[in-house]
Amino acid sequence: MQRDALHSKPDGQGVNMWRTLLIAGVLLMIGLPHAQANAASVAALSSPSIATTAHAPRHLALVIGNADYVDHPLASASRDADDMTAALDALGFDVTQRTNLDEAAMRQALDAFATRLGPNDTALVYFAGHGLQAGGDALLVPLDAREQRPATLVRDTLSAKDIVERMTRARPDAANIVVLDMCLTDLFEKTNARTWTLPPRTLVAYAAAPGNDAAESERNGRYTAALLRALGADASVTPSTFAAAASDVARTSRGAQRPWIASTLDAGFAIADASTNMRIADANAIHPADSANAVRTRGILPKDSNEQYELTFWESIKDSTYPSDYEAYLKAYPNGRFAALAKARIDRLHAAGNAKAAASAPAAPPAATATPAAPAPKPPPSAPAAATTTAPEKPRPSVPAAPAAAAVTAPPAAITTKPAAKTASGGEIKDCPTCPVLIPLSSGSFTMGSNNDDPAEKPPHRVSIGRAFAIGKYEVTVEQWNACVDAGACTRVAAEGETATPPGNAPMRNVSWDDAQVYVKWLSKVGGKAYRLPTEAEWEYAARGGTQSTYWWGDQMKKGTADCKDCGDPYKPDAPTPVGSFAANPYGLYDMNGSVWEWVADCWHSSYKSAPVDGRAWDDPSCSVRVIRGGSWREGASYMQSATRFKYSSSVRQSQNGFRVARDME
Repeated sequence: MQRDALHSKPDGQGVNMWRTLLIAGVLLMIGLPHAQANAASVAALSSPSIATTAHAPRHLALVIGNADYVDHPLASASRDADDMTAALDALGFDVTQRTNLDEAAMRQALDAFATRLGPNDTALVYFAGHGLQAGGDALLVPLDAREQRPATLVRDTLSAKDIVERMTRARPDAANIVVLDMCLTDLFEKTNARTWTLPPRTLVAYAAAPGNDAAESERNGRYTAALLRALGADASVTPSTFAAAASDVARTSRGAQRPWIASTLDAGFAIADASTNMRIADANAIHPADSANAVRTRGILPKDSNEQYELTFWESIKDSTYPSDYEAYLKAYPNGRFAALAKARIDRLHAAGNAKAAASAPAAPPAATATPAAPAPKPPPSAPAAATTTAPEKPRPSVPAAPAAAAVTAPPAAITTKPAAKTASGGEIKDCPTCPVLIPLSSGSFTMGSNNDDPAEKPPHRVSIGRAFAIGKYEVTVEQWNACVDAGACTRVAAEGETATPPGNAPMRNVSWDDAQVYVKWLSKVGGKAYRLPTEAEWEYAARGGTQSTYWWGDQMKKGTADCKDCGDPYKPDAPTPVGSFAANPYGLYDMNGSVWEWVADCWHSSYKSAPVDGRAWDDPSCSVRVIRGGSWREGASYMQSATRFKYSSSVRQSQNGFRVARDME
């Protein structure tokens, strides 16, 4: 076929074709060995090139110096960064230097640095600036953290542990060094350094021992000056180099500053080879005058301010709607005086966030309500929606005022248990036009508490109310509170997140225990009787309505019996319904379950062990945390149980907290 084809072409063209084929064949025979050799060369080179895609082991460093703090500027942190950069550069490190970084910039710098690290690179992070210790963690302070906002000193700082974890992530065989020339003072609650298992081949060098200061010398930080000298002293930089610097500081400061090292690096591991070109300025020397008497430190506050600073911390966040602020408080003060309150606020805010997220989903028909969760065990109470923009529903015109609200509902058909005690003779009491309506109750006995999973409700114990007393038929309303405001005795308080004026017959809320005390003092003057908050025993005695069941209406939750989440209509998520919108209990008392948490007189105790059995208030000197009872409209069915109890700081206002009043009958 080829031959025929060739002969079919013109003679000259066919000859040329044969010449071309002959030359190509010769070249192919000559070039094949060379091509094979070249292919072998390429193959030989391809393997190393693939291996070097991840690059040969390098020495990389990130140097940060924060000096220009608003509250407490540092004289030498920037020079520390300059001098350490020069020293590391002479040791062969590829150095990235950054100065005066806020939190976002510090995190960005660390992330960018970590991204550059290869699996076998030696990595070093150096920081000079303010530092502290909280919750056992060493924290690096960015430029935007402020002394006047203590939460930022915890929430917006960078943890040494997080830095190490970021550097060592997916790099099990690499060497990692972190050098921190900063204080490790305890501004907050005294805690031991957290037990921390370092990753392999890691060294963390601290300029000061936990709880102590790091001082500045004439040019550099005291520790940095010693480390710079040590880096240039030996032919090879090893973990012993950092130990030598630590010993130098401890010796020359006469023990005032004691650096410490945590390391899993082999003692003989060569971090770098010292350069003969390294020169340390004489100004870096530690002088005796700068040792034990040094007053320039890299700390935020004097160490003796802890107790007062906790109060400052709490005051700065107590009205916050961000869980991170309360988490910062708990890290700073895990056993602090407001720890329980912070945990409760976190749980409530998270619950409110979940509720808000659910509310933003496509609306479902009103009848498609979720099935209430099982009552046991109770989670911490939920919080109010922190910044709701939805105005509360307008009050129904048929309920113009609190006293008239009694006509809104009829006694529930579910009541099957006869009260064990009768209301005292005389019917309802109203001591003055602006006074709340009271229901008088006779003396009697009941079992207080429960055997539920909540230890705060244990042990159940028999309590005898020895004398008659009267208690508010309703919770104190907005209208009644405003009468005290108009008289100049009470403070006008708006509910948290409320965008519309609540109706006068709404329960007054967002009031502290201290606020309630102001109200009852004023009410005692205008009403001519000694008003007070009910004791906790009186409150539960009244709430049970003569029953011993889980709820006053029985042992199972029933729709429409309390103003609570998923408990039936009438209900609105943004605010409690007007008082008296739900059925009264057997004693004729409304909203003992749900609506708002109600302050009582007692100081909080974590159980009923050693509790009084005569109905009096269980108080303690200098008590700062008081009992709240009854749950609120934001809680679910499990919080409507008659034994439910919780606690809150007596000086803190919270939008779910209200109260009702009581007084003796004698």
